[in-house]
Amino acid sequence: MFERFTLIAGPCVLEDDALNLRVGTALARISSELGLPLVFKASFDKANRSKLDAHRGPGLEGGLERLARVKTETGLPVLTDIHEPWHAAEAAAVVDVLQIPAFLCRQTDLLVAAGRTGRPVNVKKGQWMAPEEMAHAVDKIRRSGSSEVTVTERGTFLGYGNLVVDMRSFARLRAAAGVPAIFDGTHSVQRPGKADGASGGDPEHIPDLVRAAVAAGCDGLFLETHPTPATAPSDGANMLPLDGLRALLEDVLAIRAALGREETAS
Repeated sequence: MFERFTLIAGPCVLEDDALNLRVGTALARISSELGLPLVFKASFDKANRSKLDAHRGPGLEGGLERLARVKTETGLPVLTDIHEPWHAAEAAAVVDVLQIPAFLCRQTDLLVAAGRTGRPVNVKKGQWMAPEEMAHAVDKIRRSGSSEVTVTERGTFLGYGNLVVDMRSFARLRAAAGVPAIFDGTHSVQRPGKADGASGGDPEHIPDLVRAAVAAGCDGLFLETHPTPATAPSDGANMLPLDGLRALLEDVLAIRAALGREETAS
């Protein structure tokens, strides 16, 4: 699925069908017009919220039903996070790609359960981990049965409440783990815990970081996007407005063309 440069994109958490399909339809159109492979992503549960009363999402059963509708209506493959080993098989019956959240990237039982489904697995690199350490997470998944694994770079903690992106990470991930290295351009601008127990963010830096990561050789992008980030129930402070996505992707394809990387339809 990730043989070519690919975009993973969608809202942070699943909302109602109208919003999910609005985003999914727009993404499918962009994918078709730019010739860019795209996977729709959204979470059924945001299980690592700071506050007990924070919005979490529709849950596993309802979330998978909503993802199935997006998949049917748009024709896009779909991705979602899992947080518990027992989620893996149920989610894999509906989605095309399973994702392991950054805070859970060393949880052996979760990685093994994801691998056993045989589905492609995208692992977010922990914010405290060196790129080379992710080789062990990849190995757990591969040895459990999944042959297609990607790792997503989403920034590294620098002190409290700040993330930085080391542009060497993509080459280091590929060399150490032998997998495509994806860049998460939205979570990388988070300011963890800076919004009264929730994550703040600096979304104005998303375009510059994305362009830099593409120039540095990332193998794909992960971008959370929403028609109105200010109203998003989760991570709105670091999301890309949906109406700004296409222009950024056109820059991305232009950078790749200038560097002599694979051509895509325009």
